[in-house]
Amino acid sequence: MRVELTRFTFFTLCVENVKSVACRRIRFPTTGGPPIHWTPLMPPRAQQPRRRIPPRTDSSRHVATEIRRYVDRKGLKPGDRIGTEQELASQFGVSRPTLREGLRLLAGNHLIRSTQGRGGGIFVASTPNEGIGRNISDSIAAMISTESVSFCELLEARIVLEVPIAGLAAAAATEDTANTLDDCIARASKAEPGDRVFNAADTSFHETLAKATGNDLLMAFMRWVLDVLQPSLIKHVGARTSKRSILAQHRAIATAVRANDVAGAELAMRKHLDYLVEVLRRYEAGAR
Repeated sequence: MRVELTRFTFFTLCVENVKSVACRRIRFPTTGGPPIHWTPLMPPRAQQPRRRIPPRTDSSRHVATEIRRYVDRKGLKPGDRIGTEQELASQFGVSRPTLREGLRLLAGNHLIRSTQGRGGGIFVASTPNEGIGRNISDSIAAMISTESVSFCELLEARIVLEVPIAGLAAAAATEDTANTLDDCIARASKAEPGDRVFNAADTSFHETLAKATGNDLLMAFMRWVLDVLQPSLIKHVGARTSKRSILAQHRAIATAVRANDVAGAELAMRKHLDYLVEVLRRYEAGAR
């Protein structure tokens, strides 16, 4: 009975250490003999922690693309609920880690947002065009904060963008568009450059022109002008601009738009932006 019990103990130890222990000397005792002796050739290896295998990038991007297509196909708008992680992983046939990586890509482009708790899940944050606008705005804001781009360079880029927009707006303008531009000018006339009312009216004027083109992509590209450049310019040179000059330039643009005068609207916008460049250069020269 003693031998059998000792052998059982030996085999149990061998099974438990089969990958790390080799028996160099084994001596089975006879009945009544001494206990079994065994010597390991090497110490047991420490168990290595299991590595997490990251999801494949191509799979995550594929999931992100499919979710965007799903949102477009369903006509979902910002604020609409897409589903939970579990529901989406099941629907698209992917693992939760792969899904999360795809959601991270979408969230990085400001297209979705996640909430926790009761009633939580994945929601549409913005349309693809709005997401593009946010990405451009964030990038340019970072460039301004690190002084890797000058305001004159940004105004030059704005001229390339907004002069053609004024022409397209004039070509497609309706009576409502012209009336909205006139209303923006009227509101600005009751305030002073640099204050909240004037700034809001000025931003609304340029936003109305971009919307009048009917081109959502151009509207997305204009977001950095409205969200980043305008506030920064107002902070630096808003009080140094002439109210009379700004209003006169806006009236010239609005008049050309109402008349569907493409060339006239482009010329008026170019003069308006050239004036801002001149004011900015005078300010920078005086600051030196």
